[in-house]
Amino acid sequence: MEVKSGVRIRPRRRPQGSAVQPGAEQGREAQSGGEQESGARGPGAPETSVLAKRRTRASADRRGQGRGAGGTSAGAPPAQSEPGGYASQQQLYRGLEDNLAVLHELFHGCSDVQFRHLELEASRHAALVYFTAMVALDELSDEALEPLLTAFHPHTVGDYDPKQLAGRSLPVAQADVVRTIDDVVDAIVLGRAVLFVDGFDAAISLTTTSPPRRAISEPETESVVRGPREGFTEDITVNMSLLRQKLRTPKLKSIPYYVGSYTKTEVRLVYIEGLADEQVIAEAKRRIEGIEIDGVLESGYLEELIEDQPLSPFPQFQYSERPDTVAAQLLEGRFAILTNGTPFALVAPVTWWQFLQASEDYYERFFLVYLVRVLRYVSLFIALFLPAMYIAVTTYHQDMLPTNLVISIAAARESIPFPAIIEALIMELTFEALREAGIRLPRAVGHAVSILGALVIGEAAVEAGIVSAPMVIIVALTGIASFTVPRYNAAIAIRLLRFPMMLLGAVLGMFGLVIGVMWVTVHLCKLRSFGVPYLSGFAPYKRQEVKDLFVRPPWWEMVYRPSSYAHQNRKRMNKQMMPRPEGNPQ
Repeated sequence: MEVKSGVRIRPRRRPQGSAVQPGAEQGREAQSGGEQESGARGPGAPETSVLAKRRTRASADRRGQGRGAGGTSAGAPPAQSEPGGYASQQQLYRGLEDNLAVLHELFHGCSDVQFRHLELEASRHAALVYFTAMVALDELSDEALEPLLTAFHPHTVGDYDPKQLAGRSLPVAQADVVRTIDDVVDAIVLGRAVLFVDGFDAAISLTTTSPPRRAISEPETESVVRGPREGFTEDITVNMSLLRQKLRTPKLKSIPYYVGSYTKTEVRLVYIEGLADEQVIAEAKRRIEGIEIDGVLESGYLEELIEDQPLSPFPQFQYSERPDTVAAQLLEGRFAILTNGTPFALVAPVTWWQFLQASEDYYERFFLVYLVRVLRYVSLFIALFLPAMYIAVTTYHQDMLPTNLVISIAAARESIPFPAIIEALIMELTFEALREAGIRLPRAVGHAVSILGALVIGEAAVEAGIVSAPMVIIVALTGIASFTVPRYNAAIAIRLLRFPMMLLGAVLGMFGLVIGVMWVTVHLCKLRSFGVPYLSGFAPYKRQEVKDLFVRPPWWEMVYRPSSYAHQNRKRMNKQMMPRPEGNPQ
């Protein structure tokens, strides 16, 4: 167990990870035009394995029997095959047809991969390999094919090698030299075009991706009355640019990884150098690099694979699709994880109080936010304990209620055949089912179904004598209170814990509720997010952080960043920022 600056990082066993950190990030997009093209090898391909023949030839070359520059040669021996299904470190050949034969074998059955053959000057042959749906043909033709056709002049052909061709003759945004089958396949499946030239024992990867992109729109899960209206999209490049617009500093670091043996999903670890704790960033890197999985399609995959306590009902990452929210968290010393293919960014380390705060809290006047936050904490208590308290009081502790109220509740429950716990379970499960149905139905009718369905079913259940009217009121108040929790993953944790609390209240009364509260409190005190205590600010107590937990102080009092995350450069503003007008203008 390592401890540094009050942050405790729990060591984790690191497996042989498959998350790959590339040396460069993706750039612009382009594509090709009009020469002879052919698809991937079709169903009539020969049964013999071309790749196996090339491996045999590579072994012969390693024994000193390789051919000259104009023939076929091989480099290092092929490594064992990876989950993606291709040899990992087999070197490319100098012969164009040998390289294309290997790719034909690997991409057998892929009808959307294209092999475009080119004939250059100086009797040199070349080929472009790419997926048709992932490149822009016009840009590739203008920025790769035309310069390539003019680069191989008969008098200068001997002066070129792959590195010079990529760096000087091809004016695309990013042209990288690749030398192994593994790198070539990775480049193609990532949406790049790969150029092979006969006589070169390397290929050139051209960044010409042109994936479909959704326009930037207002976030649907984090709507605000006051604040920015832009949200993340499924494109990680767009999301990174939105963060760059918020944080215009070279200290905003972005470390790319490719996770998943089949999906090669791009993941970026984003933080501000000098604000984020170096030990926490190192731990985040280690956990991402240790991921072994065949595919990552959403950030939720990563969340479950790298969190501290995977069996806890409480979330240990905050997710957000708002660039302003993520930028604000980065300014406090946290880090973010962006995942290509999803608009939701993960933020850590987090504390429990963070899930009860909304981005709008910092845009409105502080005294209004004070009232709203108090209302949230009261609603949190109602959402978690109200049904359990009703069950405990009506079952064991009737003397705690006024006599008139006890008589009213008894009269309402006189014809009910079930005990209070069964009533509560019937209504709670019905309400949860209606809420889930409202989410899955089309947006136009989803909210109407959940609200009207609860009203109609509640009224019908009371008239049928299945549940009592007070229980319908209790469940309705509980449902409304749970909607005030700003973060959906925190609200789910409260909804789940409500049922054990109800059972404890039904079995042990108020004593059972005390046991439940103690268990939740102990669990929260033990919980950590990347070494940061989950109740940090309150337990352990930190005076500067308590200011922004239960209420939101005015901006001129929030001089320092939370010490739980930022251990250096904690000061974020001048202490003398409170407005002090000298007089009113005449």
